[in-house]
Amino acid sequence: MNGLWRPRVLGAWRVPATGPLILAGNHSHNIDGPMLIGTSPRPVHFLVKKEAFVGPLGPFLRSIGQLRVDRSGADRTAISAALEVLSGGGVLGIFPEGTRGVGDFAQLRAGLAYFAVRSGAPVVPVAVLGSAREGRVVSALPPLRARIDIVYGEPFEAGDGSGRRTRSALDAATTRIQEHLAAHLAEARRITGR
Repeated sequence: MNGLWRPRVLGAWRVPATGPLILAGNHSHNIDGPMLIGTSPRPVHFLVKKEAFVGPLGPFLRSIGQLRVDRSGADRTAISAALEVLSGGGVLGIFPEGTRGVGDFAQLRAGLAYFAVRSGAPVVPVAVLGSAREGRVVSALPPLRARIDIVYGEPFEAGDGSGRRTRSALDAATTRIQEHLAAHLAEARRITGR
């Protein structure tokens, strides 16, 4: 990441040094995941769509601890693997919008709330800003040597403390998560001027 772009990491000290944790990032470009993996102060295990595990990229992704997920339905193997990461005190990375988009946290899927409530792991919001700009050399990538800001926010609990995992509890957790992530994104844009 440092060879191709100029990542600027802000707030990494907010990431707890130990214990289970979920990094929740906005997702507007393909390099957002690699940027978070490469700049996080702790190793991160992302749920990565199964289509990325083709050719030589598959063994590489597995070797760095990424988790293959079939997004066509509830992938129980991927869910179990993600919960194992958390129960082992690791860091699970999730793009709660489910796929690339505007990256504004406007439409969240319920997966993040499920993992946060089920595991009790705190959520750290992460804003990746500047990755969506198109370069002139390779239009599918940001301009070479462009600055990309990765801004970590304060950890928060997604659940209400009751331990309930009902549909209404998960819906309420999703609403809380969306509020925290949107507020963090607005603050990250303010401090970076993006």
